[in-house]
Amino acid sequence: MPYRLSATLKAHTSDVRAVNSPTNDTILSASRDSTAISWQRSSSSSSFTPETVIRASTRYVNAVAYIPPTPDAPKGYAVTGGQDAIVNVFSLSSSKEDPDFSLLGHSDNVCALDVTPSGTIVSGSWDRTARVWKGFNLAYELRGHELSVWAVLAVDEEQVLTGSADKTIKLWNQHKLISTFRGHQDAVRGLALVPDLGFASCSNDSEIRVWTLGGDLIYSLSGHTSFVYSLSILPSGGIVSGGEDRSVRIWKDGECAQVLVHPAISVWSVSTMPNGDIISGCSDGVVRVFTEAEDRWASSEELKAYDDMVASQALPSQQVGDIKKSDLGGTEALNVPGKKPGDTKMIRNGDIVEVYQWDADNITWQRIGEVVDAVGQGRKQLYQGKEYDYVFDVDIQDGVPALKLPYNVTENPFTAAQRFLQNNDLPLSYIDQVVNFIETNTAGVQLGSNEEYVDPFTGATRYRSSGNSAPTTNPGPSTYVDPYTGASRYTSNSAAPSSAPSSAYMDPFTGASRYSGASSTPPTSAAPKRIPMAAWNIYRPANVPSMSHKTFEVDGRLRDEISTSSLAMYPHELASFEDTFAYLTHVTDPKSQISNLAVPTTSNVDAIVQILERWPSAALYPVIDLSRIVAAFCPGAFDTPALKSRFIQALLTAGEWSSPWNPPLQKYREINLTLALKTLANMFQEGAKLNESWVNEVLSALNQLPYEVLSKAQRTCLATILFNMSCTQLSSPLDALQRQQFFELALRILQNEKADSETVYRTLFSVGNTLFTMKSSGNSPEPTQHQHLVEILPSISQTFGNEARVQDLNAEVTGLL
Repeated sequence: MPYRLSATLKAHTSDVRAVNSPTNDTILSASRDSTAISWQRSSSSSSFTPETVIRASTRYVNAVAYIPPTPDAPKGYAVTGGQDAIVNVFSLSSSKEDPDFSLLGHSDNVCALDVTPSGTIVSGSWDRTARVWKGFNLAYELRGHELSVWAVLAVDEEQVLTGSADKTIKLWNQHKLISTFRGHQDAVRGLALVPDLGFASCSNDSEIRVWTLGGDLIYSLSGHTSFVYSLSILPSGGIVSGGEDRSVRIWKDGECAQVLVHPAISVWSVSTMPNGDIISGCSDGVVRVFTEAEDRWASSEELKAYDDMVASQALPSQQVGDIKKSDLGGTEALNVPGKKPGDTKMIRNGDIVEVYQWDADNITWQRIGEVVDAVGQGRKQLYQGKEYDYVFDVDIQDGVPALKLPYNVTENPFTAAQRFLQNNDLPLSYIDQVVNFIETNTAGVQLGSNEEYVDPFTGATRYRSSGNSAPTTNPGPSTYVDPYTGASRYTSNSAAPSSAPSSAYMDPFTGASRYSGASSTPPTSAAPKRIPMAAWNIYRPANVPSMSHKTFEVDGRLRDEISTSSLAMYPHELASFEDTFAYLTHVTDPKSQISNLAVPTTSNVDAIVQILERWPSAALYPVIDLSRIVAAFCPGAFDTPALKSRFIQALLTAGEWSSPWNPPLQKYREINLTLALKTLANMFQEGAKLNESWVNEVLSALNQLPYEVLSKAQRTCLATILFNMSCTQLSSPLDALQRQQFFELALRILQNEKADSETVYRTLFSVGNTLFTMKSSGNSPEPTQHQHLVEILPSISQTFGNEARVQDLNAEVTGLL
C-alpha cells in the first residue's frame, strides 16, 4: 500500500526543525518557536495530542532526541539542543519548566543530537566539535572537522559518526579519529544506520550515499532536487529522506518508491516509527504522520483537503528553472502517463504554469503547485566568458565529472552538438543523441524525475566503483536523456543554482546513430541509417585506488584469520596485483605523471584467476571489478584462447552461475553478477576474435541466466554484451552454432523486456548488426529465428511506441529481414 497522510499535528508556531519517534505512540518535535513538544497517540484513534510542552530555550530549538525510560524517568527523557549552545535534558514524567540536566561546553548552536540505548548523548555544534556525554557528564570532545558539525550518529556505545559542513564524515572510536569519508560535494546534513550494511548520509549536494563502516561507498540515491536535510530508516530497511524540495522520499531496493510532497518550503526532519509510519517536520510549523496501513489513513475529507493544499502551492522559479511558457505543452500532456513514482511534469494551463506529479498508485497526475517567476525571464548564463541561454551539466559516466554543454536557442542544435563533442574529444557518432538531448531539454516539458540507480559497485545495491570521485548530477525528467546514459538527468543553469548532484548512471553507450559528415546542417526528414554500427561500449570508469585499497584490505582480513589464512595471496600474487593496480592507476588517471610502467601480461591475469577461484564469493567484488578494468585497458594480457577460457570459467564461478537463481539474490551475488557481466562485455572489443571456444562458453552461460531475476542494470549489461559481440562480428563473424545461441538470447530479451527501452535498443542494434553481417555474406537467419523476429518486432513498436529512436531502429531491423 502507498503511504498516505495519517495525522496532522499542529501546535508549533514556527518551523519544526527536528522530529523523533521512539515508539508507535510517542513523537518528539523541536521548533524555532523555542519549544519542544512530546505528542502522545490517543488510544482510540490515530490522532496525537500534545502531552508535554517543553520550554527548552529562549531561542531556536534545532535538535531533539530521546533517552529510554529509567527508574528516575519512567517515560524517558527528551534531549534538546539549540541556539543557546546548551544541551538540555527533560524528564517526560514531570511537567516542570526547568531541565533535569543542562550539559554545558559547546560555544555555538547545537544542531544535532543522538542517543545510545544506554543513554549516552552525542551532540554536534556549529563550534566545529561533537561531544559525547555519559551519565550527563562530558566524556570526550571530538575535534577534527574544519566547519560546523551538522550531523551525529551513535554507531554503538563506543563508536560515533559525525557529518560536517566541510563535506566530510568522520568515524570515531571514543575520542580517537578512525577514518574520514569523502565523497559528498557539499555540507553533510544527516546520518542514519542501515542494518547489515553500514550507514547512510545526506547532503546539501542533494545526494544520499550508503557506506560501509570500512569506508566503501555501497550505493547512491539521487532524486531530490535540492538540499537533503534528514534521513531515517524503515523497519524494512528502506530509507526515508526529507529536504528543501518540500518532499519526503521513500527509497526501497535502491529506487525511489514514493514521493510525499508537502505544502511547505522545506521538510527539515524525518523520523520513522517501529510500525513503519513516517513522521515529518516542516517549515510550516506542522508535524505530519504518514502510514501504509489503510486503517490509520486520515479520513477521505482530510486526504482531499491535504491534496488540495499541496496543489495550491506556488513553486518558486528557483525550483523549476528558467523555462519559457511558450515551450510548454498544454493539459493534453497529462494524457501521457508517468514512468515511475515522483515523475513530475510542467504544463501550460492558459497563462498559468502548473506542475504535476505522477501518482503511480492511482495512475494519475496530481497537481502539486503553480510556478511563479519561472518563465520568460530571458536570463543568460556565462560559460567561458560567453553568454548562453542554457548551460547543461551532462553526465557522461560514473566517476567522471559532468561536462558543460552550452546552447543558445537561436543556434542550430547540430552545431552545438558538434562543438560539444569536439571540445570534449568524444566520438561524433554520438551527435544524433546529443541533438536529441538539446531538443528535448530546451522544450521544457518535464522536470525533476527520480531516475533509478542502476550501476555497478551498484546494480540494485549500488556499490559504486568511483566512491571518491566527483558526483554526477541530479536525475531530471524521465524524458531528459543524457547522450551517454539514456536515462540521465540534465541541470540547466538557467535560473536555479545547480546544487543538485548525481544522476542515475547507466552506461556510456547510447545507441546514438552514426552521423556522416558531422556538419552544422540540420538533419533532413529522412532518418539516417544506423546499421551497421561499430562503436563498442567498453565499461571503463573506475576508481582504481579505492579498488586497490579494498582488495588488499580483504586479503589482510583473510590472512589474519586462522581459518582463512590459506586463502590469502601468495607473495608473487601480491606483487602481481600491485603491478596491475599501478599500471591501471596510471592509465585511468589523466593527471598521472608516472611512466614506464609494465603493461599487465598473462602472468597478471593468471594471478587474478587464482584469486577468483580461491576467495569466497562474498569477498570477490573488487577483484571482479579489477577484471573488468584489465579486460578494458589490457586486452593483450589475455594472450591465448586457453587463458581466456580459464578466465571466463573463473568469472562464472565468482558469479555463482551454477547456484540456484532464486530471487531475491543476495546482495553480494547481485553485485558480483553485475560486474561479471560488465567484464564479459569488455572482452568483446575491437580486434577480438569470435572463432574461439571461449565465445561459445560465454554464449552458453548467458543463455542459462533467468531473465526475470536480473535487475535493470544487469539486463542492460546483457544487451551490451550482445551489442559489443555484434560490433566485433562485422570483422570476425560468428559461426552457425554461435549465431543460433546469439539469436536465442537476443529473442529472449526482446520478448521479455517490457520496461527498459535502453536494453531493447541495444539488443535491436545487436540483431541489426548481425543481420547486416549475414546478409553481406549471403547468409540468412534460420526460418524459426526469422519467424520469431517477424512476430516480436511489431510488439516492440507497440510497447515503446513513444520513443522515436526505438521505432526508427526497429524499422531498420525489420527492413533487414
